[in-house]
Amino acid sequence: MSQQIEAIILAGGLARRMGGEDKGLIELLGKPMIAHVIGRLKDQVNKIRINANKNQDRYAELGLDVFADQLEGFLGPLAGIYSGLAECQSSLMLVVPCDCPLLPLDLVSRMQQQLLAANADLAVATDGERDHSVVMLLKPELRQSLKTYLETGQRRVESWYDEFNVARVSFADQPNAFVNVNTHEQKQQLAEVISKA
Repeated sequence: MSQQIEAIILAGGLARRMGGEDKGLIELLGKPMIAHVIGRLKDQVNKIRINANKNQDRYAELGLDVFADQLEGFLGPLAGIYSGLAECQSSLMLVVPCDCPLLPLDLVSRMQQQLLAANADLAVATDGERDHSVVMLLKPELRQSLKTYLETGQRRVESWYDEFNVARVSFADQPNAFVNVNTHEQKQQLAEVISKA
């Protein structure tokens, strides 16, 4: 790995569609959802941290650093990304959500390669058709821009990064890569997919 890269896993949301349950801690095949995500990332990055605004003690039991949003009011994923950038000590920071247990095992290498090739500010994963906007690899120097954007009251991830040079990295060859869980029905379907893998 030519550059130091750390990852933050976003687990700070309100999970309204899951009845307020903490999505990262929901059991999937006998372990918390976030544990599947960690398993997919641990050999791809130098360090992993968890952004969580509740149940921090339970997340800390996973043996990783846990941090809350620095900005108050549950401002969405950008607040978690901003807070992660504030403490980032690496050349690049990877961002992923806590509910994508089938992330590609070559996620970082492909995103890093295309970010460097395009001399981009950040790389965003796509499924070949649409962006998965909270799966991104970005440079820590974007932090001030993000703070300014949030101060305007805006929250949309895509609207923030569209002002930059963005490398869009297709993972169309891995159709289940970014399957996430918003309902208990989706959790059951995903468990079946993982069991057959």
